[in-house]
Formats: sequence, structure tokens, C-alpha cells
Amino acid sequence: MSAEHLDRRDFLKVSGGIAGILAAGRAPAFAQGTKLHWVRWVDFIPESDVELKRSMADASKALGAEIQLETINANDLQPRITAAIQSGSGADIFNFQYNWPHLYQNAVVDVSDVVNEVAKAEGGLYGVWAPSCQVNGKWLSMPHSIVGNAVAYRRSWLKEAGASQFPKTWDEARKVFAPLKKKGKPYGQTLGHTFGDAPTFTYTMLWAFGGAETDKTGKKVTINSKGTLESVKFMQAFWKECCDEGGLAWDDTNNNRAFHAGEISATLNGASIYIVAKRQKDKIKDDKGEPLFQDIDHAPLPAGPAGAYLLFLNQSHAVMKYGKNQKLAKDFLRWLHKPENYGKWFTTQEGYSVGATKKWENEPMWGKLDEPLKMFRTAARNTRLFGYAGPSTAKATEGFTKYIVTDMYAKAVQGMPAEDAVKWAETELKKIYEA
Repeated sequence: MSAEHLDRRDFLKVSGGIAGILAAGRAPAFAQGTKLHWVRWVDFIPESDVELKRSMADASKALGAEIQLETINANDLQPRITAAIQSGSGADIFNFQYNWPHLYQNAVVDVSDVVNEVAKAEGGLYGVWAPSCQVNGKWLSMPHSIVGNAVAYRRSWLKEAGASQFPKTWDEARKVFAPLKKKGKPYGQTLGHTFGDAPTFTYTMLWAFGGAETDKTGKKVTINSKGTLESVKFMQAFWKECCDEGGLAWDDTNNNRAFHAGEISATLNGASIYIVAKRQKDKIKDDKGEPLFQDIDHAPLPAGPAGAYLLFLNQSHAVMKYGKNQKLAKDFLRWLHKPENYGKWFTTQEGYSVGATKKWENEPMWGKLDEPLKMFRTAARNTRLFGYAGPSTAKATEGFTKYIVTDMYAKAVQGMPAEDAVKWAETELKKIYEA
């Protein structure tokens, strides 16, 4: 039988798998002319995208097909995915974030076989993954990585305000950042329609004061509560006294630039502010002309009356049902997660992203990192999902995608009475949950 008549599985058996393809030194006949199109966000660590794009040649050779990686702004991912689903054509694999598999569950392929293989080989996945990527017992996207976040802050500037360490509570934070704002060194925070820095701040602010979108069933909207109202009133005061009020419409890149330019004293972010400042130490300097990274440290978000909580950006990859190369797409995900391939990308992240499994907590890289980055090593162990206190369903994703919680705070800091902002959010969430 000629190679043209062998299906992929038979060919791999005959050729000895990928090793056989490599030994042959050319693409197998079945795959010649086959292309796989992968769309992913533009990483905040530029060197990581360089490494991924470099590795596509390795993937193409190993899989006997042309693997094309396209990177786009993260805020453009959802419009691109939606358009592809509606037209029935587009990329074979999309980068998903948070719990998007629930939103697009009818348009993606079950990848449980791939997920289970990787999870078994690497000692299991973090707890955040099942509620994010598993729908009705099926894995609808392949967990890839988690961007831990923390407040990046200027150590010397906080000392000017009398703080020897980052504030542990929001009340303490207000006392520290109010005098800093008067000195032209405010706290920087976006309340705009942007995928990461806005929701990871506003949802955790809601939880810190005891607020929640729904009850445990996920069917009853409970956002109009004493805790939510207290959180909104606090944010109104914190915004006016402590924050850069121009931050309202920032996207996820603006606070990085503002921090590097010495315009803000602190901001919620991933590790990218520190990593980029260090890698560009000859260019990114403080007001004394010293490398800025030397004055940067990280701390978790402060606690409110109900405690301190975290919401991290988890990244996964989904294989689209309309795609003509679904089997190849799965094989590519297997290739991507082989430790020798994934590890090259992971090392370039330097803690900005952590792996989908705890295996990556034990990488030698962590021992070589600067102290301010080491807190990200176990970042993925504790993170809530939006939709709390209910399950993180498609309805929770819809509320997130419409920025209802973020807009509640944005409306309030722009002058809407706190009670009205909360009632507005309640009305909008009821349209989703109780319609």
C-alpha cells in the first residue's frame, strides 16, 4: 500500500511515529500541503513569542505539516473567535482565556484524550482548570498556562509615604496612596473594557468586601448586597484620593507604560512590568537614572473586611469543530506540551506564566529568578473564578464578557451614586441569570 493510502495512525505505526518522520528528513506524503493555523494573544513577554514562532519550524518538521502561528491583541480574540464560528471558517486552534469553553461549547472539539494524557504524565492539573475548561464531563480546551498577578510597586516611593512594606488591607492602602497621589505618584488602575487588569481587580474588590454575583446555585443574583455597596463606596473614595483618574479607559498595556515612565507608584499586573524593566535596564530608568527594576517589588492585593482574593488569567487552547485538521490539531497540542518543547517557552516567561500542572513548580528556573519574581511560583494554587458564589458557567462568562462588574465600579467613580451603580449591575446580571 502506498503512503498516500495510509491514514495517519497507520502511517505512524509503519514509520515508527514522529521519530520515523524525522529520520526520513521530509514530510510524510499524507501531510504534504496540510496547514494548521493557530491564533494566540500577543504575549506581554516579547521573547516568549519569539521562541514560540521559532519553534513552529520544529513542530512543522515533527508533524509533517505547516504550522502557522498568528498572534493578535488579546482584546481581539473574542471577536475573532465569534466571527470564525459564525462563518464556519478560520483558525484551527484558538487561544481561549478564563472559562470560554462554556461560552463556545457547541463550536469546539472534545480534547479530553489530550488533556488526560498530559495531566497523567505531569501529576495532575491545578484546581482552577476543571471548572474553566470542562463542560458536562468533557474537556473542551487544553489547559496551557496561568498568568499570576500581583501589585507591582515602587519600594522607595512607598517608603516616602511611611510604608516599609506593601499595605495588607485596603484601608491601609488608602492611607499610603493618598499622600503619594498628592506628590504626583498615584496608584494606577484601569476600569476599562480590557481582558486582564480590569476584571482581575474589580472582581477581587467585590469579593474582598463580601459581595458576590450569585448565590451558590448560580441561579439567583445576589450582587445587590451590603458588601457590594461597601466595596463600591470604598472604590469611589480610593479612586478620587489615590488613583490616576486618567486610568479609567486604559487597556492592559497602559499601566505597564505608565509604571515604566514613572507616572504611577503601583498597579495590579503580571510579572511583565518587572521582567521587561530588567531586560531593558539600560533604557528603563528611575528618576535618579538608575535601572528601574531595582526599585520594583510585588505583593498580593490587599484584604477587605471579607478577606483577600485572587483572580488569575488562565490560558487554554481549543480545537474548532469547523476545522478540517482536527486530528492534526490534537497532535500539535500533544507536541506543544511535551516537556522538552513547552519548557523552552516556559523558561522565557520567567514566572510571568506558570504551567497548567504543578510539575512546572519544580523547574530549576525558579531558583535562578530574582526574589520579586519568586512569589509567582505557586500563584496558580489559589484563584477564584468569576460567577462566584455559583459555578463558573456560560452565564458567568457572559457577565464577564459584558464587563458588568467592572462597569459597576466605573460608573460609580464617574459620579453615579453607589446605590444606583449596584442596582444597575443587578438589573444587567438578572437579564443573564434570571431571564
